[in-house]
Amino acid sequence: MKRFFSMLSFALVTGAFLVPVATSAATSFEISGWMPYWRSATSTANVLPHLDKLTEVNPFVYTLKSDGTFLDNGKLDEEPWKSFIAAAKAKKVRVIPTIMTSNGELLHKLLSNSTSRIALEDRITKLVKDNNFDGIDIDFEGKKAEDKAYFATFLKGLYQRMGNKWVMCTIESRTPLESRYYGTDIPADATTYANDFVAINKYCDRVRIMAYDQQGIDQRLASQAASSSQIYAPVADPVWVEKVIKLISKDIKKSKLVIGVPTYGYEYEVTVYAQNQYAYKILWTFNPGYAWPLAAQYGVTPSRNTAGEMFFTYTPVTTPTAPVSGASALLAATAASVYADTYNSHLTFNLVDWPDAASIAQKIALAKKLGVRGIAIFKLDGGQDPNIWNVLKGVKQ
Repeated sequence: MKRFFSMLSFALVTGAFLVPVATSAATSFEISGWMPYWRSATSTANVLPHLDKLTEVNPFVYTLKSDGTFLDNGKLDEEPWKSFIAAAKAKKVRVIPTIMTSNGELLHKLLSNSTSRIALEDRITKLVKDNNFDGIDIDFEGKKAEDKAYFATFLKGLYQRMGNKWVMCTIESRTPLESRYYGTDIPADATTYANDFVAINKYCDRVRIMAYDQQGIDQRLASQAASSSQIYAPVADPVWVEKVIKLISKDIKKSKLVIGVPTYGYEYEVTVYAQNQYAYKILWTFNPGYAWPLAAQYGVTPSRNTAGEMFFTYTPVTTPTAPVSGASALLAATAASVYADTYNSHLTFNLVDWPDAASIAQKIALAKKLGVRGIAIFKLDGGQDPNIWNVLKGVKQ
């Protein structure tokens, strides 16, 4: 790892010795947060007073274009980003923007060709150095398994070019097979992956695991919940997150691993059948500010579920009836289950599930328990639970 040498050692890179640099203790805990371009004004205004609580900020602004160049959706050289970045640097908070794409075909075209791959490495390096960023966050999603070696080669080339700049890698979660395919046969190609964890461990200074958007990927947990008549569609259950991190830490050093933590929720349309069978359909994502007024509108009192997230259920109507004070978060789900069992039929209701500040605290505790480097929050844009800043106070070391 090029930025964490002992004071007695040197590293040889492209024929030249790097000067050893001091490092923080291996136990230091880091907190970073993505700031999305589609809420530039509120993101910067919300985070600015709390920079002392963060180790790093990630302007989520660059997307990869079809020709391998970058689209700066946030216009980082303009306000409000310009002043924000200056303030972050003054507080010694790392400024590392994200380059993102989920276009697998584009990635194949760029990475499988040595000329375009090297050009991309050079272009990213120039972007970072010309703008005096502290590094870059690579968020290339939707890669094809056939591009596994090409992506590894790309990371190697980028790492070598970046010198003392940081190379951060944001990658998908990986659920243990016995949990992902619980109750079914494990497919023959189940271990055919697009991410080479050994190479990622070698060429990335931090590896952020997108440990969210869980929904039903862990069939073991989903089955356990259904068998006990629980609705279960969390954004990120700590039990699942722990499985993911323990699996990935077999190949990636814990000192590099960062747990991605969500601040947004999902609303589902849930169809319940007899004998505790549930089908979940995602309707949309939302910020917590959507959930509380909706609960009040339907007279429902949200509560915390087994995944440590807030939730409630309701049955949508054109004109909601007068609120019933203190109605259970499970009122609609319970009524639907009774109907399904009584008439051997099915009924639908809506489930609203979201993480709040207490959920974030739970993930911080988990990260410390597992001994990983820290957490990365998606997203900090003013729409998250405002109490998150109280949770983060004093956590960074």
